Amino acid sequence: TFIGMDNYKDVFTRTDTSDALMNSFYYMGAGVIQLSLALYFATILSFKIRGENIFKATLFFPFLINGIAMGFIFRYFYTRGLVLDSVLALVGFDKGSLPFWLRERSINNYSIAATSIWRYMGQSMVLFIGAIQSISPEFYEAAEIDGASRLQQFRYIIFPMLKPIVTLNIMLMIKGSFSAFEGPYVITNGMNGTATFVVMMHQLAHEAGKVGLASAMAIVLLVIIVLGTILQKILYTFFFSEKSGGIR
Repeated sequence: TFIGMDNYKDVFTRTDTSDALMNSFYYMGAGVIQLSLALYFATILSFKIRGENIFKATLFFPFLINGIAMGFIFRYFYTRGLVLDSVLALVGFDKGSLPFWLRERSINNYSIAATSIWRYMGQSMVLFIGAIQSISPEFYEAAEIDGASRLQQFRYIIFPMLKPIVTLNIMLMIKGSFSAFEGPYVITNGMNGTATFVVMMHQLAHEAGKVGLASAMAIVLLVIIVLGTILQKILYTFFFSEKSGGIR
């Protein structure tokens, strides 16, 4: 039965679908933290330090873990009275006063989104390290002769030359934020307000039988990612192009 644009209206008027869309911003906030930490560690590990290969392998290893396995790891990590609660109890917290990390709506989305920081930081770090190591050593030598500190070298040499890879990582972060699935699906199955847009699509299509509504959500997701990419490109041009007076 042809229903026109009703499914698209439902995407934004139904409470469950609109809440699932808003949950994507928890993952976007986690993505900003993840990229910041990845850039920080990449900058440090790009210079010769003791045990750098061990640190690189340790930070990159979580990215190699299957998403389903990662979900089960954190499902038990956050379970009441298990790993996280036990660690916090060892450092002085009262177990009885700790929140239910996956039940309480005030904190459960933060808890699940934080898992993406642990999993994807290594991937972003490796991309940053590759870009940093491609910078000619002559720039650093000239900067040291001029008395530039490490912070100044980062600000005036490293960061401006990382613009293409920063753009790539931001695009991946935006896409991943709106299409997060494995973590919330395995850890909570989308319960207690933790369903993301893709998890809600799955539930509507395969559990509730609302294939038309789920298909409309998929088109909306495509439009959001395309618009986000275009907006990011505009902002990149505005802030980083030489004509704009931005960072050089």
